[in-house]
Amino acid sequence: MNLTPKQLQVARLIQQHRITKGVSPTLKELAEELDVSKVTVFEHVEALIGKGVLKRDANKARSLSITDQFVLPGQEQEQGLSFPLVGRIAAGHPIERCQQDEQLELESIFGPRRGQRGSMFALQVDGMSMMDEGIFDGDYVIVEKRETARNGERVVALLPDGETTLKTFFKEPDGRIRLQPANQEFEPIIVTDCVIQGVVIGVMRRY
Repeated sequence: MNLTPKQLQVARLIQQHRITKGVSPTLKELAEELDVSKVTVFEHVEALIGKGVLKRDANKARSLSITDQFVLPGQEQEQGLSFPLVGRIAAGHPIERCQQDEQLELESIFGPRRGQRGSMFALQVDGMSMMDEGIFDGDYVIVEKRETARNGERVVALLPDGETTLKTFFKEPDGRIRLQPANQEFEPIIVTDCVIQGVVIGVMRRY
């Protein structure tokens, strides 16, 4: 299908917005992202609808989406978004780190959505110490590989004894590190040092 570069960019932005936020962008949001007028965006959207690339529900806001018949260039060979499933992470008392040669296939959980692979991995939560932040036993957390964290970020931390845990990171004024649970039944873990293996960027759950 013959799309202009700008039309292709509009289609990619709409798809990415739906993947990351669960809804389509507004024309204003698209215009701001592309640094063009809303009229220009409207013309591109109408052209994409006419070409069968986009569809929308006239009675529903933020309903623009890619049609089932159209595959964006570069996605023809995609096998679906997946992350290495490298083990289970303690959200209660720390447990020994384990390594598993498995893949967590997001497509099998969320359907046909597709996205870009990044430097990320998945862990399945074991325990309820983060329940007050909406992370429950059996959930999957998507973790961005990072070696540093800011106060208040939820991290995968390797403790000095070789165990790993999922907690909220805080650097105390005295230099120690507090790994704070989100459940009053659990005590914070206070250490002088730990290795940050990643920062949680998303949580998934099957019902």
